[in-house]
Amino acid sequence: MRPISLAAAAAFILSVATGALAAPPPGYVVKAVGDPARPQAEVAADADRAPAETLAFAGVKPGMTVAELFPGGGYYSRMLSDIVGPKGRVLGVENAGWKGAVALDRKIPAEAGHGNFTLDVEPFGQLALPPGQVDLFWITQNYHDLKIAKYGAVDLGAFNRSVFQALKPGGIYFILDHEANPGITPEGIAKLHRVEKATVIREVTAAGLRLVGEGKFLNRPGDDHTKEIFDPAIRGKTDQYALKFVKPA
Repeated sequence: MRPISLAAAAAFILSVATGALAAPPPGYVVKAVGDPARPQAEVAADADRAPAETLAFAGVKPGMTVAELFPGGGYYSRMLSDIVGPKGRVLGVENAGWKGAVALDRKIPAEAGHGNFTLDVEPFGQLALPPGQVDLFWITQNYHDLKIAKYGAVDLGAFNRSVFQALKPGGIYFILDHEANPGITPEGIAKLHRVEKATVIREVTAAGLRLVGEGKFLNRPGDDHTKEIFDPAIRGKTDQYALKFVKPA
């Protein structure tokens, strides 16, 4: 096993000490988070993003086929690639309109050990995934974007049904996002970049998936959900929820 970075080790020890983890994450998760080849800017974000807790809760395992919506440069892509390993695949799906993200994502397959990552560039909110072949569909901090009209019109019912079709029986649909106050309007979602947890649960379960768990490791009571997520007063410290859904076997 390659040595983990001091920052990753410190973040992991702190999470255990404060009770953020019910149990230590699997070794392959610890190894991926501690990969010394990870970009330093991404490692610096670990304290705010809790990657070990996130990956462990989502249930990523070696050999899986993972579809990741909007990799956004690869913060999670590299760790997902490390975990699924040579027998697994990470299928990145990026928005064709986000040219900067596409350019960054395209660099990932050329990196050592990340040849199992492939990128599909699609119109906003569209999927072209093989039916019944995905073990885990992954969205972190981007489900709310599917509700922002300036990026493109998305039928969330059809989108979630497409995820359902792509998953294997027993497959996982994982969503992590910024919490919003009840009754937030479409205009509020576009302004604040937040979406109410209850809305996500209602929409995803309507597509036939079953909610099986909620991760609270990024719950932050100090965030009152009224500020835009990019506001310097709250950026990186927003109240977030993690939801794990399963396609019935």
